[in-house]
Amino acid sequence: MGTFWVVHFWISVGLIPYPITFLVTDLISEIYGRKRANDVVKVGLLATVLIIGVIALADIAPALPASPVNNEQFSHVFGFTFIAVAASMIAYLLAQFVDIRVFHFWKELTKGKHLWLRNNFSTITSQLLDTLSVLLLLCAFKVLPWEIFPTLFFSGFLFKVVIAALDTPLFYLFTFWIKRYFGLEENEELKI
Repeated sequence: MGTFWVVHFWISVGLIPYPITFLVTDLISEIYGRKRANDVVKVGLLATVLIIGVIALADIAPALPASPVNNEQFSHVFGFTFIAVAASMIAYLLAQFVDIRVFHFWKELTKGKHLWLRNNFSTITSQLLDTLSVLLLLCAFKVLPWEIFPTLFFSGFLFKVVIAALDTPLFYLFTFWIKRYFGLEENEELKI
């Protein structure tokens, strides 16, 4: 029997859907342009702040006596530190704005051709920055120990690169459908 190589990713659960946000940002950049994509990132940050506020309020509120989850269990699972949240938000903003800038750099350089190039180069560049910045902040402020930095960095970045490569066909498909629906030519963006 043959031997199979298996990669185990050490990532947080929140990281699983995160790369999809870069696919969405790239689609918005492609169809609506840089300004709209930046606006969506800002709205995403606002929504995150709102959700964190709701979680903070829920963490303060006492559990009902009949609740299967007591206050300590809820805080242990859903509680957060300001540093962890701030690190995640800083990394999110930095990575998304870099993603949009790099995406449009490649779009202008290639005159709207080579979707795969701008999709992957922008996402990989921004995901490297995101992974590095959030882990540096979390380790520097002692939320995570430095000993696990290399493992978390390698796992997180590799996971994000794999997802970026896998979402490239989706990027092509969605771009084709949306441009066809709106009757857009190559390198044309919707003006709204």
